[in-house]
Amino acid sequence: MASRVAGKIKLQSVDELLGVPEIAGTQEIEIGRIHSFKNHPFKVVDDDKMETLVDSIRENGILNPVIVRPDATGNYEMISGHRRLHAAGIAGLEKVPAIVKEMTDDEAIIQMVDANIQREEILPSERAWSMKMKMDALCRHGKRTDLTSGHNVPKLTADVIGEETGMSGRQVKRYIRLTELIPELLELIDSNFALEQVPMHLENSIITGINIA
Repeated sequence: MASRVAGKIKLQSVDELLGVPEIAGTQEIEIGRIHSFKNHPFKVVDDDKMETLVDSIRENGILNPVIVRPDATGNYEMISGHRRLHAAGIAGLEKVPAIVKEMTDDEAIIQMVDANIQREEILPSERAWSMKMKMDALCRHGKRTDLTSGHNVPKLTADVIGEETGMSGRQVKRYIRLTELIPELLELIDSNFALEQVPMHLENSIITGINIA
C-alpha cells in the first residue's frame, strides 16, 4: 500500500517550492561568454540598488532569465539583463539562466530599448540615446521617414515612440536632440536627473543648440 502511494507522489523541485516559474528554453550560460550590447545606452552603476540586487541574487539566484542573442564568435550578446549579469558576477555566480533568441541588429535594438526604457529611474542621456537608437532602427525597419521642418527626425515614428513611453512626439524629438550635445552639457542635464528639473531657459537653449554663457 505504502509503495503504491509513494508511486503517486510527485516530488517538487526547490524552484517549485519557492514559486519560481520554469521557463521553457532557458539555458545556463557562463558569464564570461556574454558581452554587453554594442553602444548600450543604459549605465550599470554600483550603487545601493545594485548592492540590493547582489544580495537578492546571493539569496535567491536569478529569478528572471536574461535575454541574449548568439554572435558570430560562438558567444552571446546581452539584450536584456545587463544589471543582473553584473550583479551575478559580483555575487560569485559562474553561470546565469538565459533565453537565447535569434534576431537582427534592428530587432535587437528595439527589444533592448523596450526592456529598459520603462524603468522608473532613467537619466535623460539614457532616454535620449535609447530613443535615438530605436528611432533609427524603426526607420531602417521600414517605418515612414517623412521629416519635420528643419530637423531630421521622422514625425510618425516619434509619435509611435511617444505613445509607447507616455510622451508626445514633440517630447521624444526634444530628447533625441540631446544626443547632439557635447558630453559636458549632457552630463549637466543628467545631474538634474530629468529634463523637467532643468530651468526652462537652460532647457530651451540646449534644445535649440544656442551656446550658454
